[in-house]
Amino acid sequence: MRVFYAVVLLAAVLVLNFSLMHLAPGDVADTISQSMGGADQEILDKIRADYGLDKPFLVQLGHYIGRVLQFDLGHSFFFNQPVTQLILQRLPATLLLVISAQILALVLGVVLGVYSARKPNSIANYFVTFFSLFGYSAPVFWTGILLLIAFSLKIPWFPVAGMRDVTISGGFWIQFWDVARHLVLPMITLSSIFIALYSRLSRATMMETLGADYIRTAKAKGLSNRQVIYKHALKNSLSPVITQAGIQFSAMMSGAVLVEAVFSWPGLGTLAFQSIIARDTPTILGILFFSALVVIVGNLLTDLALRLVDPRVGGRK
Repeated sequence: MRVFYAVVLLAAVLVLNFSLMHLAPGDVADTISQSMGGADQEILDKIRADYGLDKPFLVQLGHYIGRVLQFDLGHSFFFNQPVTQLILQRLPATLLLVISAQILALVLGVVLGVYSARKPNSIANYFVTFFSLFGYSAPVFWTGILLLIAFSLKIPWFPVAGMRDVTISGGFWIQFWDVARHLVLPMITLSSIFIALYSRLSRATMMETLGADYIRTAKAKGLSNRQVIYKHALKNSLSPVITQAGIQFSAMMSGAVLVEAVFSWPGLGTLAFQSIIARDTPTILGILFFSALVVIVGNLLTDLALRLVDPRVGGRK
């Protein structure tokens, strides 16, 4: 049933995106005309006829949906190549950035939250609280610019632009290390706000769980604090965090656009920025479609992970 809902949602997103782009002022013909320095009405009419823009809206929508079902997202007039091919070239870079940032945010967020909940009146707890407030309120692009300035001028430890160094050649591990070094700053930038969010949520849920009756029973049986936390409390505290991670996955995809623009990361965000500037409608629609697809699949995987952590979720009505 969830897969059916996902398909319906994806179809709704597809129709909504196409409708909004259709309502936007101008079209492909106007954009091509501007790039040519102007064109007469006859040429504009021919361009619209070639792209099917002279047909009624519902006919255009039907043709577009038919092409999408055949995995044909059209042709990019700005990059002069099929949109599907163009997106598939950039998608791995975005997925690498988003998934790495999500993993980093979850690991650090849960660790900081659990540690803060264990010692609610310690200096470490106040530090985690301050970091959470700061990280949650700092804009992603501002954090990225600070890191860009710091590591390009003051501490040249990591590369500040691109995904790899074109001058480096070698085997798999050399290339892997090069990409990993380029990934560090964008990953930290994108994950910063989510580390703050997950740490606050982990702290709140862990403190609530530690006050439950079964936790007091476990302590009364003589279990150590470590056993109580990692064998009993942590598993039940993870469910809200995993749920929130699924909800925030779309926000992370959106944040990747800004991060990729700041660090020149060659992913969908950079492609979207270039396509918007060029008013490349087919590419923009393709990026929106693939982004929605990635978010929906991510939410389905989150739901699966939640069922593995808490089997009771699968039986809820």
